[in-house]
Amino acid sequence: ETREENRFSLSDLPKNIRLFAFIAGLETKTYKDQDEANIRAAWLMGQLHERLEESGYTGASLERFLVRVMFCLFADDTGMFAVPDLFIRYMDDRTAPDGTDVGPKLIQLFEVLNTPEDKRQTTLDEDLARFPYVNGGLFADPIRTPSFNTAMREALLQCCLYDWSKVSPALFGSLFQTVMLPEEQRKGGAHYTSERNILKTIHPLFLDDLRAEFVKIRDSKSSQRPAQLQRFLDKLAKLTFFDPACGCGNFLILAYRELRLLETEVLQALYPPDQQKLLDVTILSRVDVDQFYGIEIEEFAARIAETAIYLVDHQMNVKLGALYGDYFARLPLKKSAHIHHGNALTTDWKTVIAPENLSYILGNPPFVGSKYLSETQRDEMAAVFGGMKGAGVLDYVTAWFFKAAQYIQGTDIKVAFVSTNSITQGEQVSVLWQPLLQKYGIHIHFAHRTFKWTLDEKRARGMTLAAVYVVIIGFAAGDADRKILFDYETITSDPVAVPVQNINPYLVDAATVLIEKRSAPLCDVPEMKFGNQPIDGGGLLLSEQEYGEFLKTYPESQHLVRQYMGAEEFINGGRRYCFWLKDTDVSIIRQNSFLMKRINDVAHFRKHRKAAESATKANKDDPLSKIPPYLFASERHPNSDYIIVPSVSSEKRTYVPMGFLSTDVIASNLTLIIPNATPYHFGVLTSLMHNAWMRQVAGRLKSDYRYSNT
Repeated sequence: ETREENRFSLSDLPKNIRLFAFIAGLETKTYKDQDEANIRAAWLMGQLHERLEESGYTGASLERFLVRVMFCLFADDTGMFAVPDLFIRYMDDRTAPDGTDVGPKLIQLFEVLNTPEDKRQTTLDEDLARFPYVNGGLFADPIRTPSFNTAMREALLQCCLYDWSKVSPALFGSLFQTVMLPEEQRKGGAHYTSERNILKTIHPLFLDDLRAEFVKIRDSKSSQRPAQLQRFLDKLAKLTFFDPACGCGNFLILAYRELRLLETEVLQALYPPDQQKLLDVTILSRVDVDQFYGIEIEEFAARIAETAIYLVDHQMNVKLGALYGDYFARLPLKKSAHIHHGNALTTDWKTVIAPENLSYILGNPPFVGSKYLSETQRDEMAAVFGGMKGAGVLDYVTAWFFKAAQYIQGTDIKVAFVSTNSITQGEQVSVLWQPLLQKYGIHIHFAHRTFKWTLDEKRARGMTLAAVYVVIIGFAAGDADRKILFDYETITSDPVAVPVQNINPYLVDAATVLIEKRSAPLCDVPEMKFGNQPIDGGGLLLSEQEYGEFLKTYPESQHLVRQYMGAEEFINGGRRYCFWLKDTDVSIIRQNSFLMKRINDVAHFRKHRKAAESATKANKDDPLSKIPPYLFASERHPNSDYIIVPSVSSEKRTYVPMGFLSTDVIASNLTLIIPNATPYHFGVLTSLMHNAWMRQVAGRLKSDYRYSNT
C-alpha cells in the first residue's frame, strides 16, 4: 500500500515478520512526528523568554506578553494581517536599536489590535492603523510595559525573521512546557505531547470512522451523492469535542485541524475547485472553533489554548482559500473555543457542556503516581471516588476515567484518554475497572498497548519531554461492533492495528476477568513475604570495601556481619553486607566504637525521618531500647534456606530471575522471599506459563516487571 520495498535474507524472516501483517488483514499505522520547524521556533521563543525573565519582567504579564507576540508572529507570516511582513517592519523600522522604546510600542500595538477600526483615533500612526482589529479577548487585559535593551530587541527580531507559517500551532503548548520548571512539572504531572502521539488518540476515536464514511459517499455513483455530502458536512459542523485536562490545547488544536482538513476534502468533492466560478469561500466552511471545549487548571495554559486554536483556524482558512483562489480570514474574531479555567476534578463537567450536546471526550490527564500525590490531590481523589474501597492505590489519572464514566451515562459519547500503563497492570486494574465495567457499563472500543511516550534527544532541544510508558484507551457506555487493539513489536515501533472480539482492562483480546489482590495463597504452598527492611540511612549496610576494612580492624566481629542481597546484587552481581545483630549481646555491641557510631547514625536518621512510623522506632532517650537502631526496622528472615525473587526486573527477560539462597544471606526489602520452598515450587515459578501470566497481570515500573506477593 505504501509502495515501500524491504529486502532481507530468509534467515532474518522472524525478525521481519511484521512486514507481512497485511496478509492477515492487519494494518501498520504510521503517524507523523513533530517537524523540526517547531523545535527551532520553540527555542527562539525560549531565548526571548529568558531575556525578559532575567530583566525582572515575570508573572502573568510575561505570560500574556509572550502569547500576544507569538500571535503577531503567526499572523505576520500566515497572511492574517493582510499586509505582508507588517509586524516585522513595524518592529525593525519603528523601534530604536537600543530597544528602549520596544516595550511601549508593543503595548500600543496590542491596544490597536483590540480596537475596532471605526473606534480608533484619526491621528493614529499610519503604520499602526494598517493592523486589523482582532477581537476575541486576546489583547483585552492590560499588562505591564516591559523594558527592552539591545539584546532583548535582537532576540525579538530573531523571532520575527523566522518563518512561522511552517510551525504547528501546537508549538504554543511546547513553549509553555519550556518555561515550566522541572519541579513544577513533576508536581503538576504535566507532559509535553508530540503531534505523532496525539494522532494515535484522534484517529481511532473519531477520524478513521468519519473518513471511512466520507470515502464511501465520495466514491458512490448514486444520484443522492451531493445531498449525502451536504448531510455529512452538517454532521461535521455539529460535532463537539471536550478535553477536561486540556493544558495548552494540543489535543483540541489537532482535533480541530484534522476535522477542518476532512471538511476541506468534502468541499472539494462537492465543489471541485477547477469548476467553480465566483464562489464565496467565506461561507463554505462551517466547522468552527466554538465546537471545542476544555478545562485547564493553569490560567496561562488556558489562554494559550484559546489563542492557538485561533491560529490553526486561520491556517485552515488560508488553505481553503488557496484552493478556490480567494483570501479567507475570519477577522475580527467572532467565535472562540470554550476553555474553562478551573480544576477538572472539582468542576461539574456538565456546567462546561451538557452531555446531550457532546460528541467526544479526549485528552492526556496528569500523570502522578498514587504515592506521589500532594495533599490537595489526595483530597480531590477522595471526592471523586467517594470512599471507594482500595482507591488509595489509584494513580491521579484514574480520576478522569471515573468522572468521564459518570458523565457519559445514557449517551453515545466516546472517550479516549492517554494514561500511564499502570492502570492496566497490577492491583489498580480490579480497583478501577470493576466499578467502571459493572456499575457504569463501560466497554473498551480501542486501545494502544504500552509504548514509550517520548522523543529523541535531538528533538528535545528547548522543551521538556516525558519519558514515560503509556497506553491509550478508548471507551464508551455501550459496546461496539468493531474493536481495534494497537499492538507494538517494541515500545518505540509503529503500532499494528489488530481487529479483536474483546478488549479487557489488561488490554488483551480475551475474556474480561479481573485479578484481585490476595493476601493469602490460593492453595497449600509456602507464603511469599517481603525481605528485610533496614530504614537506616545506610548505617547498617556495608559496601564490599567497607566490609574488608571492618574485618581488618575488628576480625573478632566477623560473626556480626552477613551478606546482604538486594535485587541489584542478585541480578547483576556485586556484593553488599549488613550488620545483623539480632540476638547479639548488647555489651558486645557497646565495646565496638565503629558499630556504636553507625548505630547512633541510624538512631538520628530514624528520629528525623518524615514518616511518623519510622520516627517512633528511634527512642529519644536511649538508642538501644525498644526497637533498637541496631536492628532492622522490619525483620522477616527465615531460619531455613529460601527462594529469592527480585521485586523489579527487566522486561527484556523471558523469565523473572529467581534462585535459592542460604539462611546465612539476608534478603533486602527490594526482594521477595519464600521460606521452606522446594525445587517443585521453584519449577512452577520459573515456568514459561507462570511468566506469561506474570507479564499480563503484574505491575510495572516503567516497562520493567514489578513482582508482588499479592
